[in-house]
Amino acid sequence: MRILLEKYFSRNQIIEMMYLSKTGEMSKRRVKVINIQGDSFQAYCFKRNAKRTFLIENILALVPVVQEERGVI
Repeated sequence: MRILLEKYFSRNQIIEMMYLSKTGEMSKRRVKVINIQGDSFQAYCFKRNAKRTFLIENILALVPVVQEERGVI
């Protein structure tokens, strides 16, 4: 999971992740990674509209958010 996280961070991509909290609750978060350090990372969480710290080992799934281009065909 760390390798994917670093890849999306280097590409400055917004990601969507399934995350398991300390209390065992699962949540779906849309985040933008700010910093990766040790076994955790800081990200701006669009669900909470705030900077949060997450544990890498608690990520269940991770996918990039793809921005669709809108145009007239």
